[in-house]
Amino acid sequence: MCELCEETGGDLVWQNGLCRVVLVMDEDYPGFCRVILQRHVAEMSDLPEEERIALMRVVFSVEQAARSALHPDKINLASLGNMTPHLHWHVIPRFSGDRHFPNPVWGKPLREESAPLLPGWKALLESQLREVLGPQDMS
Repeated sequence: MCELCEETGGDLVWQNGLCRVVLVMDEDYPGFCRVILQRHVAEMSDLPEEERIALMRVVFSVEQAARSALHPDKINLASLGNMTPHLHWHVIPRFSGDRHFPNPVWGKPLREESAPLLPGWKALLESQLREVLGPQDMS
């Protein structure tokens, strides 16, 4: 049973026939998105080359949107899949005031709380994501 086959994996922002982009509503990491392959595949090398390229185009577009909308200090990109072996990419805007910065978000926190982001960040990011990703296509 794969949770990313059964569930959306976050708040759905955009999708096409290959993948979906979801917003992970983590108060410590505003703008944290996942790009999730629509079908169950474990590794990038399991995809045909044209799908690898298309998937990474979406990952880079999500990074671009997050940078434009949120102005983070850094963006982390990760494709782990150790806990959920369903191909997905984490796109995580990082801010110098977040709980773990400069360490990875999965490590031990360095601070009690993250510095808050400006109100309205979610709507701005969603708008920017739709702009850079273009229209949804479920074919």
